[in-house]
Amino acid sequence: MIRYQCLDRCFRNPGKRYYIEDLLDECNKKLSESKPDAEGIKKRQLYEDISFMVSSEGWSAPLDRIKDGRRTFFKYEDQNFSINNQPLNELEAEQLKSAFSVLGRFKGLPQFNWINELLPKLDQAFKFSHDTVGIISFDNNEFLKGLELIDPLFNAILYKKLLKINYKSFKNPKPVSIIFSCYHLKEYNSRWFVYGKNADYDGLVNLALDRIIDMEETAGEYESTEINFEEYLDEIIGVSVIPGQLPEKILLRIDHSLWPYIETKPLHGSQTLKNRGEDFVDISLELIPNYELETMILQFGEKMEVLKPGHLRDKIEGRITAASKRYIP
Repeated sequence: MIRYQCLDRCFRNPGKRYYIEDLLDECNKKLSESKPDAEGIKKRQLYEDISFMVSSEGWSAPLDRIKDGRRTFFKYEDQNFSINNQPLNELEAEQLKSAFSVLGRFKGLPQFNWINELLPKLDQAFKFSHDTVGIISFDNNEFLKGLELIDPLFNAILYKKLLKINYKSFKNPKPVSIIFSCYHLKEYNSRWFVYGKNADYDGLVNLALDRIIDMEETAGEYESTEINFEEYLDEIIGVSVIPGQLPEKILLRIDHSLWPYIETKPLHGSQTLKNRGEDFVDISLELIPNYELETMILQFGEKMEVLKPGHLRDKIEGRITAASKRYIP
């Protein structure tokens, strides 16, 4: 947009002839003002920018290319034309309305206060109010503690800042002070977690944001990581990873009445159909067993059965037995 606005001003200027080299200099000068360490663009990118501006996908700009000897300079045929005066085309309007709906999901969250100011301005500028009937809802808990920490934690990861975090876990009634190198933020089951390295432990640690009392930047060396979190978290359901444990083949038997839901919303990306019976379907997953996997299996009650591995089957059986004791006299 910086380049388009710069070209628009040049094309509207009747007092100067802008050759391609002049346009390139002007664009790179504006880019440098915006970001001093910017490398700038080459002629190829500039020609692509101009082609987009004159296309119907852009602004259908009435650009005149005027020969001056062996050189060519550029100006608008209509000096009153400007890309800033053009209405949104249909595609732009639909895209903006979609973005408007998505932004509304974050309204009210502490770290997105700027959206509270942006949405009314967009609404007023593009007259979306008549279309903003409540036709979509998101599963979002805006009252969850710790949401205000997402922004500073994001910046700590981005700029590799070492943090001192006062943390109170569910298992320990007393808060502990942790020196923490943050690596990755993840949302699971409407709660947020941050992965990182605690200087006092060898393995990776995840902290629940709603259990963080306070935090501050501290002196010391940030410990970087080479972990690819997309791959790392693809081997589990939830957030809990047991150090050193490898994925296992998990065989589940699904009641035929539940199968349409599991088929259309797989439990995990590794889900594979293994066997189809008259009243059941067997599927396999390749995962590291953890507490969240157990909880997911238990939520389906009698309609899901663990066949393998034996230790996971025993674990689920034990939890069901313990739960039944609370209801059977």
